[in-house]
Amino acid sequence: MKKRYKFVIDCANCAAKVEDAVRKIDGVHSVTINFMSQKLMLDADDARFDDILQEVIATAKKVEPDCELSV
Repeated sequence: MKKRYKFVIDCANCAAKVEDAVRKIDGVHSVTINFMSQKLMLDADDARFDDILQEVIATAKKVEPDCELSV
């Protein structure tokens, strides 16, 4: 399942770090964070999508505490 979310983050370097960390989560097929448009595109397993999304949020907050993901 692919979904797009508003993702507020301060800099492109932070976005790249979050993207790398999220990519390592089990069940994530692909993730793209666009700093300029403040968007996160997540492609993950359909059956566990909600659980994976919560893990994505927790991982993003670990890497960059000031980021915001609008669900």
